[in-house]
Amino acid sequence: MFTTLVAVIAALVLGHVAPALARSLREHPWYARWLLWLGSHPDDGGLWYGRHGIWLALLPLVLLVGAVQLALSGWLMGLPALLFGVVVLVCTWGPRDLDIDVESVLDASDPQARAERLARLAPEPGVAVVEGPALPGVVMRSALRRWFAPLFWFLLLGPAGAVLYRLVERAVVVDGPVLPAENAAGARVLLQWLEWPVAHLMTLALALAGNFDLVFRAWRAAGGDRWQPASGFLEASGRAAVRGELAEEIEDYRSEGLVPVMGELVELRDAMSLVWRMLLLWLALLALLVIAGWVS
Repeated sequence: MFTTLVAVIAALVLGHVAPALARSLREHPWYARWLLWLGSHPDDGGLWYGRHGIWLALLPLVLLVGAVQLALSGWLMGLPALLFGVVVLVCTWGPRDLDIDVESVLDASDPQARAERLARLAPEPGVAVVEGPALPGVVMRSALRRWFAPLFWFLLLGPAGAVLYRLVERAVVVDGPVLPAENAAGARVLLQWLEWPVAHLMTLALALAGNFDLVFRAWRAAGGDRWQPASGFLEASGRAAVRGELAEEIEDYRSEGLVPVMGELVELRDAMSLVWRMLLLWLALLALLVIAGWVS
């Protein structure tokens, strides 16, 4: 858990101090070449064209990272394992830092520049990102894929878990066109299940950071209480939380006898504020667990 805290801080700091370097570490062009090579050298049994074909691409890489992870554990008081974990999480974070992209949208000086920068917030290609009440849902899904899912699987399985999530996400979202149809469908279902627990934990943090009642009702109405891989309840909960935040802000203005002046892109501003609070809640819990481990 201490490794997770250090790795998250390193990933955030690198993204702000050296964004070009961070992005170059996180793009992984070699993975697209690996998928293309597998497609050009299909196995005799046709597994690559089946629903579980993505595991041919995943297993060698994840097992290699897991082997290094196990080999480094216990050496030199855990320092090599710590450094390896930091490097892996830095490389699986992003690829773009969400807060930097949000700030660039808020700083846009004209509508065309704003529209171009809004497109960078899309959680996957083909998703239209426009101003308005749907924007918080986009921010929540992007936050899951850029920050929270790698963090969760890193915490649960170590570097191998973060690599597993990022490779599946890239295969579906970025490099999906190179996969056969059945393979791509199976990979998308796998991605949904990998994101499902993360979305629930994000929604819980969102409820604690915002209006619990509104978030709970939105989560339930969107099917969050049902056992299914889809996690659209996260977007619904994000929209509900931002609506609650804005309603409280308007009420504060009125209670002070002022005319509410909300400005532009208030949904985006509030959504990013909630994402930061959610991340701080996750890290605060990790810090408490680390401290408890040291005390015991």
